[in-house]
Formats: sequence, structure tokens, C-alpha cells
Amino acid sequence: MAGKKVLMKGNEACAESAVLAGCRYFFGYPITPQNELPEYLSRRMPEVGGTFVQSESELAAINMVYGAAASGKRVMTSSSSCGISLKSEGISYIAAAEVPCVIVDMSRRGPGIGGLQPTQSSYRQATKGGGHGGYRCIVLAPSSVQEAADLMHDAFDLADKWRNPVYIYADGLIGQVMEPLVLKDAVVYEDLKQHPWATTGAEGRPRNMVNSGVSEEKFEYLNKEKYANIEAEEQRWVDENLEDAEYVVTGFGTVGRITATAVKRVREKTGKKIGFIRPITAWPFPQKGYDKVDDSVKGVLVIEANAGQMADDVKMAINGRVPVYFEGTYGSTMPTVDDVVAMIEKLGTGKEVLY
Repeated sequence: MAGKKVLMKGNEACAESAVLAGCRYFFGYPITPQNELPEYLSRRMPEVGGTFVQSESELAAINMVYGAAASGKRVMTSSSSCGISLKSEGISYIAAAEVPCVIVDMSRRGPGIGGLQPTQSSYRQATKGGGHGGYRCIVLAPSSVQEAADLMHDAFDLADKWRNPVYIYADGLIGQVMEPLVLKDAVVYEDLKQHPWATTGAEGRPRNMVNSGVSEEKFEYLNKEKYANIEAEEQRWVDENLEDAEYVVTGFGTVGRITATAVKRVREKTGKKIGFIRPITAWPFPQKGYDKVDDSVKGVLVIEANAGQMADDVKMAINGRVPVYFEGTYGSTMPTVDDVVAMIEKLGTGKEVLY
């Protein structure tokens, strides 16, 4: 399928892209709305000589990931929001041990068990750690099935590069929608880099040991530079029309995609000079993108499918230079293009809501 246009659900596209990126180990537990991903890999992994395990729980799954990742292989899991909560302790272990893995979170309504509908209410969970000990995960936030598939390859590369957990963080809508896409070419699994730290047997070399038993002081001291380097090197975003913008509108994931269409419509319909920013990395947050917002801009409008979570990061990025406004959708609904157009049209009318 690589190199050809195909029609796939987002969950299935992520699964196939993981295989093409060289992933050969998957450990997971069912939860809607990401179930098509493990279902697909339960068939696909045996075809490529890989391993698929449906574990007895989320806790078991993430600790299986930890063990396989310690051997230096490309390994992943997937879940959704409350399932990620159960995996958080294991993710903390993985971050402390500095082994690479990929975690797909097709987020759903919360808190608690919540519901099946897609929202963006797990943003803080993904970007602010989720577990104890001051670790960070790289978080990639796709806005389409094509981007989700492409970012799967990047996620495994980034995990290996930084020896760090990497999230694909998307609302459940991206997992469920079907779109045409072109899959990237496969990585030759046998040619993937062998990691000198991996626990692959000690014949001919000193033995390696991977564990998470590091003191918090030592961990934070050793990783301060790593996290700073990730922030310097890995920020990703897209922006449009910032040069002449009177206002800037921003959103991530599916909402960012909807917002981009709405901004274009408002500019064409009214001539209002609206700029646009969509973060691709939710962490490291793309500070450099928001640095491009001129101090003369009258305001930045953040739109999310939650009560305001990325808005915290936008407000810190803007650092008081211009007002930050917020509009959100609640009750597990995604805004329509018309909804976002109406939100944008409030700008400059005195009806904006400061965040």
C-alpha cells in the first residue's frame, strides 16, 4: 500500500504506518474509540514477524512496552484518555529509564470513565506528564488522517533520537474518520539502528542495565539539558497570514483544521485580516510560532473542544504582549466551520471573552 493513495480510517492508518515505520511489538488493551488500531495490528503484526499481545489490563500493557523497549526494538501501545490514566505510572517508569516508545492516545470525553465522544480534554494529561517525577513526553497532534500517518514515522524516529516516550495525541474523531491518504515507504526493519544501551545480551561487551531507579534530583539534573534541546530543535507548527494580521486565531488537531477553513472563509467574505497558527507539537509547545505574532495584533483567539487547556500555553507564549481570548465547545461536540466563523466574527465587537 505504501506510495499509493488508499482510503483508511485514522486508527487503521496509524496502525499500518507504525508497521511501515519498523514497529514490530504492540501491547494494548481495548478501549473505544481506538479499538480499530489494535484490531488491525492483531492481524498485521504476525504477517511481518511481529508480536501482538492483548494484555489483561492497561497496567500490564504499558509494562510490557517497558520491557520490549528496553531491548531497543520499536514498540508501541494505544489507548484513550482514561486508559492513558491507568498507563501513567508505567509511562513514568519508561521516561525515567529513558527508553523509546510510541503511545497513541485517541482521546475521548472525561474525566473519570467519561464517554465515547471525541474531545480535546486530555491535552494537559499528554503535555504535562500525566505521572509523577517531572518527566516530559514529546506530543505530536495531527489534524488529519494523512498527518496522523506521517507523524507515526516521525514519532518512532523522535523516540529513538531522544530516548523518550512520544505521543500521537488526537481526538477520537481522527481515529474514526475515513480519508484518502498516501502511506510512506516502509523502513527496512533489520537495518534499524542498534542501540548501544539496549538489553540484547552481553556477549562480547559489558552488560547493560535499564531501570527507573534514579533519584528525582539526578533525573531532573540529567534531563534538564535534554528537554531544553528538544524544545530548541523539535518545535513544529503551521501558520498563515501573520504578516498583516490584526487578529490571530489558533487551535490544534481537528479543531485546528476546522479553524483554518473558517479563517480562510472570514478573510474572503469580510476582508478581515485574520492570521492563523496550528501547533503540530503540543510539547514542545511551538513558542517560536507565537513569537511571530506582532505586538500590534489586537488579540489572539484560542479555540478548543474543551474548557481551555492549550489556552494556558498560548497565554504563556504570548506573555502579556496582546490579549488572549478563548472560545470552546463542550458536551463532547466538535465545532463546525460555521461555529468557528461566528466565534471569529465576535473579534473587535466587545463580545470577546478574555482567557
